[in-house]
Amino acid sequence: MPQVLTTEQIMGLLPHRYPFALVDRVLEHEPGKRAVAIKNVTINEPQFQGHFPDRPLMPGVLIVEAMAQVGGLIVTQMPDLPKGLFVFAGIDGVRFRRPVVPGDQLEITCELISLKRKRFGKVSGKVTVDDQLVCSGELMFSLVD
Repeated sequence: MPQVLTTEQIMGLLPHRYPFALVDRVLEHEPGKRAVAIKNVTINEPQFQGHFPDRPLMPGVLIVEAMAQVGGLIVTQMPDLPKGLFVFAGIDGVRFRRPVVPGDQLEITCELISLKRKRFGKVSGKVTVDDQLVCSGELMFSLVD
């Protein structure tokens, strides 16, 4: 499967940096519509020191954050959007179906549901590991000047 956006290109589009850069590769990207990306989960990540020392599990909030970053990639290359930072405005219907552990590769798919006044958006997202659903839900964001 060809790589659509490199790590360097992703870093040029998203403001996140270590330890919160949660998108490793973009496989599909239709600006303003849809994106599919990969997050490789490794034991070297800092959250596993405390979550949990004897049974490392990726925190659900980081799975949701990874979905949000993929959602952010959808809007960052849309023409005519005002400059600024898009941040969470709400999270609806998010469900976790199975744990994520080091060694897993998250495949994150997000689709834009709506964008209002070029400031408020909503995406639907889903995360799978080995074609098994891990997490799904809707994420809302708004532009901060």
